[in-house]
Amino acid sequence: MRKLKKLIISGLSLLAFALVTTSMPVSASHQPDVQANQLNLKVKSAMAIDAQTGQVLYAKNAGKVMPIASMTKLVTVYLTLAALKRGAINWQTKVRATKAIAKVANNADYSNVPLQAGHVYTIKQLYQATLIASANGAAMCLANAVAGNQVAFVKQMRALVKHWGLTDAKIYTVNGLPNGNLGSNAYPGVSRKAENEMSASDMATIATKLLHHFPAVLETTRIAKMGFVDGRTTTPMANWNWMLKGLSQYDTRYPLDGLKTGTTDAAGACFVGTLARGGSRIITVVMGAKHVNSSDPSRFVQTKHLLQYLFTHYRAVIIPSGQRLISLNVKDGHEKRVAAGLTRRTTVWDPVDDKTLTAHLTTSEVPAPLKRGRVATTVQFKSGKTVLTGLTRPAGMRIPVAPLASVSEVNIFVKFWRFIFGG
Repeated sequence: MRKLKKLIISGLSLLAFALVTTSMPVSASHQPDVQANQLNLKVKSAMAIDAQTGQVLYAKNAGKVMPIASMTKLVTVYLTLAALKRGAINWQTKVRATKAIAKVANNADYSNVPLQAGHVYTIKQLYQATLIASANGAAMCLANAVAGNQVAFVKQMRALVKHWGLTDAKIYTVNGLPNGNLGSNAYPGVSRKAENEMSASDMATIATKLLHHFPAVLETTRIAKMGFVDGRTTTPMANWNWMLKGLSQYDTRYPLDGLKTGTTDAAGACFVGTLARGGSRIITVVMGAKHVNSSDPSRFVQTKHLLQYLFTHYRAVIIPSGQRLISLNVKDGHEKRVAAGLTRRTTVWDPVDDKTLTAHLTTSEVPAPLKRGRVATTVQFKSGKTVLTGLTRPAGMRIPVAPLASVSEVNIFVKFWRFIFGG
């Protein structure tokens, strides 16, 4: 109750928000640091957001484009799930491993699930191997099943992230390996050393899209261990996310259930993590953590430091849907003001700074007619004088609000009367 009482609502738009209301989402390269001077993580870049609202809780060099290694596979998985949804493939669709893919899959330096040339595998098997064991050959097989070949799939990946506004992303391979490591499947016309590159902000966006559109992905990313069956051979798979229950970096305070690691010499150790918290879901990204050897837990240690900081320095304010939050000024309505609330149960993370959390409309009035429950405008939040920022809106995240009652529009005679006499 004390947390809710701290939320003081202002029914008037502030002049300071005038420019914010016309701002558009910005590219990752313009993502400012948030709380980075309060927690110096030993990584090259990092970010933490609320998956529902996009509220940025922490950002360090989050707009800097760097190699992402196997975190790439989240895009591969997204396109696979999209193909499943539209019926282009199904979980039992058979995929034959080519000689080139088998060569990648059997290289112990960068793959964990061997595939045999000519053998057939189901989409379900390959999907599980891609997410659990970060199997590079399995990801390549998924790409062939969806797009026919590696180059065509890379083009789909590029189109998808561009559609999401990730204009700085560079993609050459479907699994995150350096281009030259794919042999005859290397992307043509670019250097063998070329690697997929994105920013921490980009990876936060990709994780958000994946969790919003395909939340069932967590049913697989939370699996710590599983066997990969290939004829009479079973290859044990252990999840590279060591923060899962049963693995070496598990911590009861931070029960993660996803999402994906990534490691190359150029990328260092990277990790996109997620867990449910405060009635919502948190997404964390760390990139360029130390990677001395394959048993180095640095990326998970830094993720724990980040989560400890978040849960110490923020408190969750849960605002129910349909509850009176603010009043809207209505233009040309039979009622001149109407109560409004959020369209869905929402968590706002309030910094623990002894400053008051306030909500403000982004428009001074909304035109009639208004329909109950239909989004009419948005609100933004401030802690003291500090605007709470969003993933795609650093000037201030926006939360949709809807009237709690319908308001009809007055006729032209009433409009004229009000114009002449006011009221």
